[in-house]
Amino acid sequence: MSALHLIRHGAIAELKLDNPAKLNAFTLDMLKAVEPFCDELERDASILAVVITAEESKAFCAGADILEWSELSPYDFARHWVREGHRVFDRLARLSKPTVAALGAHAFGGGLEFAATADIRVMALRATLALPEASVGIVPGWSGTQRLIRLLGEPMVKEMALFGRRISAERAYAAGFAAEISDDPASAAFEMAEKLADKSSRAVEVAKYMIHAAVGEDRSAMIEALGSGMISPTEDRNEGVTAFREKRKPNFLEVKS
Repeated sequence: MSALHLIRHGAIAELKLDNPAKLNAFTLDMLKAVEPFCDELERDASILAVVITAEESKAFCAGADILEWSELSPYDFARHWVREGHRVFDRLARLSKPTVAALGAHAFGGGLEFAATADIRVMALRATLALPEASVGIVPGWSGTQRLIRLLGEPMVKEMALFGRRISAERAYAAGFAAEISDDPASAAFEMAEKLADKSSRAVEVAKYMIHAAVGEDRSAMIEALGSGMISPTEDRNEGVTAFREKRKPNFLEVKS
């Protein structure tokens, strides 16, 4: 059965695609599992990082399972399949924990869009990237024409989406999409994640917020989160809460004196 698994390895969580019979293609059930896993990871302070992997196959992920969406009405396809996928991928991209994707094989369509949600990626030399949607009469729907533009640039995304060209691991590395090319991407990704044990998890989280605000990844929420973090430890906040509990008017001037 196709599935998306959340596996814990101490302080490192592994989010694993498991649909090898269909080249790890996304089913609706797999999509639906993304958001609850993200919520679980956000609540668990013991998790320092997340590694995204896939069950051994000819592909890291071949995209969306065509049999899952091909029978949908145009309305259901647009409103549920595309918007649901886009929403949960955005949720993963905005996870407060740092994420590393290990691409041991090809990432096509939705699989490439899934890999793009990670903070950094490690690729095998044999892995390639592609957006083959036009070959089945559709267009990228899970951020392929949006987030990927920031990561790979307009010309390379056009090569894939318009001309159907595959991008090699070497080109992905040269473009900065892949942080490393490795014979064993999963081991390299876990090694990167494990080194976070020596870092301040709070500093890493805030740095991710700041970078996301700079590139426009959920900018409004990131700015408000950072602002809330600045105001929360202040005496003004304490006075305001205390006054509310005591049913009196807060005296912020006295706090400052």
